[in-house]
Amino acid sequence: MTRKPDEVSFDIMQPLETLPVFYPLAGKRVVVIGDGEGAAWKVDLAAATGAQVDVFARDACDKLRELAANRANVTLHARAAVAADFAGATLAFGATFDDAEAEAARKAADAAGVALNLADRPAMSDFIMGAIVNRSPLVIGVSTGGASPVFAQAVRGRIESLAPSSFAAWAKAAQDWRPQILSSGLDFLARRDFWRRFTRLAFRDIARAPTPVDRDALLAAARAASEETQRGRVTLVGAGPGDPELLTLKGMRALAEADVVLFDDLVPASILDFARREASRINVGKRGYAPSVRQEEITALLVDLARAGKNVVRLKGGDPLIFGRANEEIAALREAGFDIEIVPGVTAACAGAAALGASLTSRATARRVQFITAHTKDGEFPEDFDWGALADRRATTAVYMGNRTLPALSRRLLEEGMEHDTPAFLIERASTPDERIIRGTIADLPQKVAGETLSGPVMVLIGWALIENGAG
Repeated sequence: MTRKPDEVSFDIMQPLETLPVFYPLAGKRVVVIGDGEGAAWKVDLAAATGAQVDVFARDACDKLRELAANRANVTLHARAAVAADFAGATLAFGATFDDAEAEAARKAADAAGVALNLADRPAMSDFIMGAIVNRSPLVIGVSTGGASPVFAQAVRGRIESLAPSSFAAWAKAAQDWRPQILSSGLDFLARRDFWRRFTRLAFRDIARAPTPVDRDALLAAARAASEETQRGRVTLVGAGPGDPELLTLKGMRALAEADVVLFDDLVPASILDFARREASRINVGKRGYAPSVRQEEITALLVDLARAGKNVVRLKGGDPLIFGRANEEIAALREAGFDIEIVPGVTAACAGAAALGASLTSRATARRVQFITAHTKDGEFPEDFDWGALADRRATTAVYMGNRTLPALSRRLLEEGMEHDTPAFLIERASTPDERIIRGTIADLPQKVAGETLSGPVMVLIGWALIENGAG
């Protein structure tokens, strides 16, 4: 049975608790109320944007005094704020434990029409401050809508590990170079190509700052590419076994740059979410024993999109080079004159072994790993294996798409001399929250599986290394 490629309409933007806004404050007036460290942090933050900061503190802490002494744009007023102090301000911050002072600030801000943030009082605030990753001019904000600032800080820490301090130099270069790129004579598509090349270079040479030599080389490359008759680009990306955290950083970046994503049925929505919001998403579902889009249609669509100048990601479950019919897509694109970039993914065999807590190899019991697919293109059981190699107790065998033909596989391996007690496992939906493991031997696993209802992709692993050291 066949089906047609289907462009999927996603509810891309889910409901937002708050709207993330980046507000230029240079030269504008900001009011801060409070005596302690919390107020000092707000003062430091506002002053860093170039705002003129008026601080009202009856008993200022040492940090506030230090900021006022060292920053020309910070003025410390040794008194409580009054309503008139809010006039002409763009924003106001309050960091006070005094309920009466907080209420007075709220009323004064309302009267002056000034947006107010009161620390630890989200119900009284017009806006909420999130955790910040500062690689200015690259700035990343993280917010939980005031629900858990501690969690937001933890997320910020995770992001900081992915955004090294050198990103500040790359973001500054982008800021400085933008006028030149706009006046370079390149059209919109070529300018976008320049910035994609810039981004790839930034991630590849992450530890260094960019130079004018880089700018000129990227401009030349974008200009040369714009003069070619065929300007599309195709990237073949392995989505991994299902857990979005197992998608590679390179795969994530490819999705973030894509104009169009062609994806298989088994790719979860949590991975498709890494694609940019404007990207078209086309389901070219391929799934064993179910209606699927014909491979010829998929390759033709890839070529057509590339000819139209699109940046296309072909997103396949697992690793695209293992039983993914990648050669057919690569050949079609090369024949049409397009290069194809390949981003490998975590294959299901490795995810299945990880689920077992086992190694696929062992010096003692398995010096060879063999990957096989348990059905032919017609869905039949293949007979042309090297059965002696598959029955070898010194190897681990990973069987892809082996659910329906498992009884025939088990029977043939036993006929070829595989020991009846050879460990065998079926792992369904490896790496996902719905992961399930059925344990057995090559002799009894088919009977155990027959009594179960399986709805997800499965991997069968066979071999003695899988139970070594108590694993499995």
